[in-house]
Amino acid sequence: MLWLNFFHFYQPANAESYNIRKALDKSYWRLLRLLEEHPDLKMTFNVSGCLLDRLADEKENAFLERLKFLVKKGRVELTGSAYYHGFLPFLPEREIVRQIKTNEKTLQKFFGKNFKPAGFFLPEMAYTPSVAKIIKRLGYDWLILDELAFSAGLPGAGARPDFERLYLDEASGLKIIFRNRELSSAYPPDKLLALNKSKLATGVIITATDAELYGLRHEDPTGELEKIVKIKELKTLTFSRFIKIISKKKTLKIKIWPSSWESTRAEIKTKQPFSLWADRRNKIQVYLWKLARLSLELNEKFKKDKNYYWHYWHLGRGLASCTFWWASARDFKPVFGPYAWSPDDIERGLEDLIRSVRSFADFKTKKKKLEAEKYYLKIKKMIWEKHWQKHWQKQYE
Repeated sequence: MLWLNFFHFYQPANAESYNIRKALDKSYWRLLRLLEEHPDLKMTFNVSGCLLDRLADEKENAFLERLKFLVKKGRVELTGSAYYHGFLPFLPEREIVRQIKTNEKTLQKFFGKNFKPAGFFLPEMAYTPSVAKIIKRLGYDWLILDELAFSAGLPGAGARPDFERLYLDEASGLKIIFRNRELSSAYPPDKLLALNKSKLATGVIITATDAELYGLRHEDPTGELEKIVKIKELKTLTFSRFIKIISKKKTLKIKIWPSSWESTRAEIKTKQPFSLWADRRNKIQVYLWKLARLSLELNEKFKKDKNYYWHYWHLGRGLASCTFWWASARDFKPVFGPYAWSPDDIERGLEDLIRSVRSFADFKTKKKKLEAEKYYLKIKKMIWEKHWQKHWQKQYE
């Protein structure tokens, strides 16, 4: 059995310190210790640039140094991504490029001035052809996507990708590796142990999850993760090494469907693959995006404003996908996730978005400032009315 496991390490740039330390204590340190204790184990990580900087701010130097050692030894492969974890399909090209380049500079700061990953992780695995073309142009070689992005994976097609085959995105030319959705939507070690016990664990198994699943969101009291890596028949590789091996086989060029790792087949079929972050029936999300677009418009027009630095300091944080995700109110408990409603987390992003507009010094921004304040007050009112009327206590049920 060859297990290719991808971990996404991410905490928002505006996250409370205790949330970062909780993720460290329960998940991140566990994964690093696992790799240190098993020298043959190899994995691929995305560690968002904003998290790396927050870890440095929190003086977590030991964690950063030990991660750097594992990367240097080739036991951990890192990918590129967007620094603030912005939801790329809804951002203008200039902002997509800025977040990717900022992430690159951050990786170079921590892992060496010539450090350049081959692979790229789209925040939320949110793929569109236009975003993929930008990533290819910026020098990346491959993407990991959910299997529902596979062109034959639409309802009625009855086909899944061959996980031992390499695909090419016909829109961008990027190499594509697909994760197994069923195994990734569970707790992978549980599934793999069951497969191994039944003697069905053959071939290639590809999983991709948040790193926080391993301890923070799923406690794993019996240490199933530690058990699975002790299986002698288990082999692991980094994604780039796997791609190099299977590149010897014939690759297949395919159409990739706009999708995310949370998209459903029905959403893809109705061409609404990103409704988790932008549902036109969700008024809070609608107005959050109106405020975000207003700030992005000012961002382009007032680049020479004396407070531009602080404007963007807030804007990048406000554009994080979490701002919109926490307003979705979907229940992710079946996949070890939370009930996706948090007025505090929505407000945290909202406050950064409004401050990004308030920061401008140029008097010409006054009209837009007033418009932004109307959005801000409307969103505030909607958040708390919806919370007390509909969601209060529900997330604890």
